[in-house]
Amino acid sequence: MVLLLASGLAVSVGAHSVSAGAGSESALTVRTACADCARAAAEIRAVYETSFDLLPADKQRHYAQRLWRVTGDPAYLCANHAYGRRLLDQLARDAFTVADSDRLRQRNRELLAAYPETSPKQRRRKAMLSEHVDMMLPRGILFRLAQARYHGLLGQLSEADRRSLEQAVGAVDWRAFLTDPEVVSVYAAQVANQAAFLAQLGIVDLRGELARAFRDRYPPGRIEELSPAEYRNWVYGLTHFIIAASHYYQRMLSDGELDWAVAALLGQGEALLQVKADIIAEVALSLQLAGQADHPLVAVLHEALLARRDPQSGILPATDGGFDLGEGEHRNVLAIMTLGWDGRLYSGPRLVLKDISEERDCRLPGRSLATSPED
Repeated sequence: MVLLLASGLAVSVGAHSVSAGAGSESALTVRTACADCARAAAEIRAVYETSFDLLPADKQRHYAQRLWRVTGDPAYLCANHAYGRRLLDQLARDAFTVADSDRLRQRNRELLAAYPETSPKQRRRKAMLSEHVDMMLPRGILFRLAQARYHGLLGQLSEADRRSLEQAVGAVDWRAFLTDPEVVSVYAAQVANQAAFLAQLGIVDLRGELARAFRDRYPPGRIEELSPAEYRNWVYGLTHFIIAASHYYQRMLSDGELDWAVAALLGQGEALLQVKADIIAEVALSLQLAGQADHPLVAVLHEALLARRDPQSGILPATDGGFDLGEGEHRNVLAIMTLGWDGRLYSGPRLVLKDISEERDCRLPGRSLATSPED
């Protein structure tokens, strides 16, 4: 870990280097955000981009991918390109693993054994996954195939490897996994993603069955009785039905699409303020993606995010008051996206990996806190 100063406050981040790339864009326009929100988004962005090269590679990927999709700024292409190389390398390793049934079983066991169990949520999830050991590697492969599709990289895989990977994903019982009430009760956001990815890749479409299982698990009359942990799971699941349907911030939802999930979020009103900043930001983003950017609830959620920002560091701290930039990247990039929302979404980026061995320094130009939201 490396210590640095951000607006006078000591914070820590991991170190990693990344490399360059290229992409293409398409934009949609809906509205312009409030001035205070846009200013806050620009300030958070300035903190992260000044220290971007010190973030761990997975955080750089997450940040650059999302900032590309709401800005189309070419500055983010380098880190996306670096991720594309890593993604193809991992898929090649996955293809080697699934080619042998013994290797696949062993890898599933290894992934389960390595699953963290520090918190009660992690322990409950690990117990749940222990009942579905054969899903461990296929879950990861599914995510990586979806990422390759979003970045235009599926064609970079050999036909044999792609067929082998898709067969490995399709060979497990997704219907049983996605509709298992225990899975839904601790893993709602993840299964919402997985159902969307399976459909987008043309493997199997279980989105309707998952939606029914989710709504059966969480009928309207049960919501007020949920524990704080399961309430968060329910809200987080709702947001990921929407976010996954948007192809992770690449398209707006069409009229009426997932209207049941949108209505459920709107119906919670200020009760949503009890959840973590990450989820508040995701709810606001989900409503924006669903064409509800001007709904009063979005303004309420934005005010809550503004109130939770630390005035010294300029970022959203952890619930325990921590200011680690790497650990806080998820909630802060979401805050940048929703507070700085102007209704434009950019697809991809579609990567052209002409020389996948090339390494470049992917530092971002440090943006001063005076940078305008439009820059």
